Amino acid sequence: MGYVPPPLVEKAKSIDLLTYLKNYEPNELVKETQNQYCTREHDSLKISNGYWNWCSVGIGGKNAVDYFEKVKGIKFPKSAEIVLDKMKIKTPIKAEIQVKTKPTNIILPEKNITLDRAISYLESRCIDKEIIKKCIEKKLIYEEKYYHNVVFCGYDEIGNIKYAGCRATNDSKFKADATGSNKMYSFRLEAEKKTDTIYIFEGAIDVLSFATLFKLYKQNYEDKTLISLAGVYQPSSKIEDSKVPIAIQNYLQEHKEIRRIYLCLDNDKAGRNATKALQTILSDRYEIIDKPPKKLKDYNEYLCDLIQRKLIEKANEERAR
Repeated sequence: MGYVPPPLVEKAKSIDLLTYLKNYEPNELVKETQNQYCTREHDSLKISNGYWNWCSVGIGGKNAVDYFEKVKGIKFPKSAEIVLDKMKIKTPIKAEIQVKTKPTNIILPEKNITLDRAISYLESRCIDKEIIKKCIEKKLIYEEKYYHNVVFCGYDEIGNIKYAGCRATNDSKFKADATGSNKMYSFRLEAEKKTDTIYIFEGAIDVLSFATLFKLYKQNYEDKTLISLAGVYQPSSKIEDSKVPIAIQNYLQEHKEIRRIYLCLDNDKAGRNATKALQTILSDRYEIIDKPPKKLKDYNEYLCDLIQRKLIEKANEERAR
């Protein structure tokens, strides 16, 4: 076909993956629960609520065309042609359990038996071993089974997991949120006792780095609340029209005792713009303190540089003896 007219593109993309597989490749479907399936070829590819998510790779989509492009590697328009050809042979019967709304249930990446790769990765980023151990005990961190990504978890007020952010433990720099993740409950380290202060960061690694810095300077990180935005915050082009990130908005609504907010965002352009916007829209209600790392891009880079310099100083002192 080569060129697929827009009406046919729309028709091809109207077929969700579950409907496609049920009608044309039923042997590829494996039912896991009443509302969730995986595929026989990829048991970490979950299909639920009209969406699909290949958890181990961190990619997902809505329809069968997405599936052929992202999983099978078949480029458009060939992927659309495959679906349209099947529809010509047989009109598909819509899978009844599918809904058009955004999935409300998180599809968690499957857990690995051990956490060796996740722990090794976090230690390579200079995160304190005790902090890693406590996060594991509190089920804030685990290791994904297939690709050994480290998974950072967030919970709602009654202890239900609502957020899972995946990050590669190798050199791929892969990052993705699990399908159905709600950034309202992004990864955070919460103070054991009530506090009137919160610290805000772009990502989970920066949260853990800041906690490690508190420990290095003999301060108790467990009486601090450190919150990740689960990504770069994008303010409005007109700063005063910017919205508070949902993770912070939710936390402030649930914790009326908060009076002071430290903005520990990155030193790059995006981080500085985000800081300026949050200062503008929050300063009428809270004391806002800009606290980026003293140098380098983010708090993990700052932490790693600090520890490296300390190791060099120690080695020089030992040689001088």
